[in-house]
Amino acid sequence: MQIRSSIYRVLSLVVLAVVFLTLVVIAPDVLLVIFAGILFGVFFGGGGEWIARHTGLPRGAGIAIFVILILAAIISGIMAFAPAVTDQFDQLAKEIPAGIEKLREWLKDYSWGERLLGAAQPSALMSAEGGSAAASAVTMTFGALGNFVIMLFIGLYGAIDPTPYRKGLSVLLAPSLRPRADVVLDKARRTLQSWLSAQFISMTAVGLLTWLGLSLIGVPLAFILGIIAALLAFIPNIGPVLSAMPALLLALPEGNASVLQVAAVYVAVQTLESYVITPLIQQEKVSLPPALIISAQLLMGVLFGILGLALATPLTALIMTLVSALYVEDLLEHEET
Repeated sequence: MQIRSSIYRVLSLVVLAVVFLTLVVIAPDVLLVIFAGILFGVFFGGGGEWIARHTGLPRGAGIAIFVILILAAIISGIMAFAPAVTDQFDQLAKEIPAGIEKLREWLKDYSWGERLLGAAQPSALMSAEGGSAAASAVTMTFGALGNFVIMLFIGLYGAIDPTPYRKGLSVLLAPSLRPRADVVLDKARRTLQSWLSAQFISMTAVGLLTWLGLSLIGVPLAFILGIIAALLAFIPNIGPVLSAMPALLLALPEGNASVLQVAAVYVAVQTLESYVITPLIQQEKVSLPPALIISAQLLMGVLFGILGLALATPLTALIMTLVSALYVEDLLEHEET
């Protein structure tokens, strides 16, 4: 009987592993979208549980209140800052062309710059290759928006009632493994909640420091540039570079000294975020070796693009939690000596 039970346990784990690996090979992008949806679910669920715990309300009511509060905060922020933000966006749209023209003049001084400018001419962009690239960009934009909506719905449904999904996963396991599976799932959920809270703190710090630094050196539109920096800080490595581009373009017409000052602000903020803020927060919330994070980001970025890069760190945190619980604790620690 004991041998039969062991066979069922091993068989159920093998079946799950085969199904998961098949999905990784066939549709890895779909798995990433689902994982992003799970992150949204953890976010909504964590906020709703906090409200329910402090108010005595049911969990579902806490999640509903949390979602309503988020929507109210977004709407209030839009109403309060929309005029200023709209004016700054308009000004940004007017100022950036001057910066682009300055960049164009600078590139003309170099042979490689002339080739780059030739490739960016409208005639080149309207060619078959350019048209294909433009069509791909439009398709990717609408695809990203569609994926974002799917992530939100996965997160909402998963947060409101996670029981069917947990039971569905447990049913695929042998009965003797189900209690342990519940414990491991709880550990995974807490790990993702800790990572999300740490990431939110880091993004807020990046936005505030960027806004403060740009304001101190007299850069216009510092507020909207700080918002852009905070949002793009979610994407490691590439995000800070992308957030710096509008500020550098704004500084180009003012001369090299202004460009260097803006670059210094972004380098200083990124240095503080990468070597002080994030390590301290991650050490408190989620313990991840820096070299492992960089390696995971490189691998996921190469394999799956920006979405893979953005999700590399939480996915690494989740995998480390599962390896620690399922491999180290449940297998290696039970080795007979």
